[in-house]
Amino acid sequence: MNFRTSGKHLPIAIVSFAAAALLATGCGSNSTTSSPTGQAVTGPAFVVGTDAPMASVVSFVVPVTGVCGVTTNSTTNMSECVPMTTNTPTIDFARFNGLQTLLDMNSIQAGTYTAIQITLGAPTISYLNTGSGAPTIVTLNQTSTPTAAYSTTACTSTTSCTITADLTNPLVVSASGPPVGLRVDFELAKSIAVDSNKNITGVITPTFDIRTVGVNDAGGYIDSLIAGVSTLPSGATEPNSFTVTGPHGTSFTINTTSSTEWENGESLSSLTASSIVEVFGKLDPVTQTLDADGVAILSQNGFYANGQVTYVTQASGQPATSFDLYVRSLLPDNTAVSLGELSTVTLTGNEKFFINNFRDNFLSKFLFNSNQLLAGQDVAIGGPASGVTGTNAITNMKRVVLRHWGFNGTVVTPLANQPPGTFQMQISGFAGVLIPQTVTVYPVGPSAMMWRFGYSSAGAVMVGDNVRVVGLLIKDPTSGATVLLAHYIDGTNFMTPGAAIN
Repeated sequence: MNFRTSGKHLPIAIVSFAAAALLATGCGSNSTTSSPTGQAVTGPAFVVGTDAPMASVVSFVVPVTGVCGVTTNSTTNMSECVPMTTNTPTIDFARFNGLQTLLDMNSIQAGTYTAIQITLGAPTISYLNTGSGAPTIVTLNQTSTPTAAYSTTACTSTTSCTITADLTNPLVVSASGPPVGLRVDFELAKSIAVDSNKNITGVITPTFDIRTVGVNDAGGYIDSLIAGVSTLPSGATEPNSFTVTGPHGTSFTINTTSSTEWENGESLSSLTASSIVEVFGKLDPVTQTLDADGVAILSQNGFYANGQVTYVTQASGQPATSFDLYVRSLLPDNTAVSLGELSTVTLTGNEKFFINNFRDNFLSKFLFNSNQLLAGQDVAIGGPASGVTGTNAITNMKRVVLRHWGFNGTVVTPLANQPPGTFQMQISGFAGVLIPQTVTVYPVGPSAMMWRFGYSSAGAVMVGDNVRVVGLLIKDPTSGATVLLAHYIDGTNFMTPGAAIN
């Protein structure tokens, strides 16, 4: 679903992302023949990944060394495992947040896939140490004590794990039929073991909720593709197109029309060869281009970083002078800033503050500025790469953009005499460590668009429900209270393994 329009779904083939997301509960032996059938017919498939976060865990990085789909060869009538990727990506499973992100476009062999088999390398866990002062990141890896290793009760090796999982509803990929895909929910709280004192032990038993989805099911829309502009449009008049290059080096063509909405009052003519953009839209399966419903310029100066604010340096009643950013995505990747690290962003007062997907640019200035920064907010920063002066020092940024993020938690109190669907929640997971206070959730936009996965209306939300709210975290400029402006509200109580999303 789009934040702006309803009824938009994604016909897509995402194969490199399949290596990160085509997983399910349980491990088994690798006894299936790993050889392609040689069949030339391919078809579109898509994968949607998200996670159920665990308190304080900010990163769970795993190299994916192999993935294949189990199908039956129509010629030999024997089971075989068809490779779905040609690379070995390293994926941070903790970064999925309720938004659907396009990572790659490919086609996979047509056929019926009844199971998925995948091999994972040694994992690394990073968690937030919230002692006195600004939080710090602590990493457990293969040489640490305790060792971050796979549970021997789940897998045969402490450094790798081969998982085989049957699909309750087979994935049927057809060259002529509608696109199909999988939705995978990685449950960190069930996967990462803790001791009696709630300390992370380093033992991991991968646990996922996986389900087959169709193109008209919830969650098929591309909410975010972040990439650098590589070819400028031929002119300033729409319809037009331009090309971008994503974090993995893949090029995409972006089509715009007169109905494409540009954030912050900018337009097609605002693009430069140094622009880094975020695009919202629907993939065209025939041309493999992205038809943009909206475009936001995150940087005009060739550098961009995105992540969650973990600490704000601010004197009482004064604008913030800096904030710490846990970096989850980055363009380009050859600066001193590294993924998975905390960087301090210095503010000078000359930065422009924007809110993504917020139509009222005038009002947004009051809701998000250097006085309204909060720990837990998901923000993007943009400026020149020369502003990166060290591994944890970023200066001279030109833009700070508040972005949507998925916050998991528990409903505390529905609120009467408020807009329908308003309630208070206690946030859990990594964000809950940063946001210990109760948060008031205000649904925005058409109600039919916002309620997903078990919820059909505002009246379905009950005290004690586990929910995920995808929205904008802001500070009420009048009361100072923490508020979530919700675009999606997911009923995680209803997410049962293997169940189809309707």
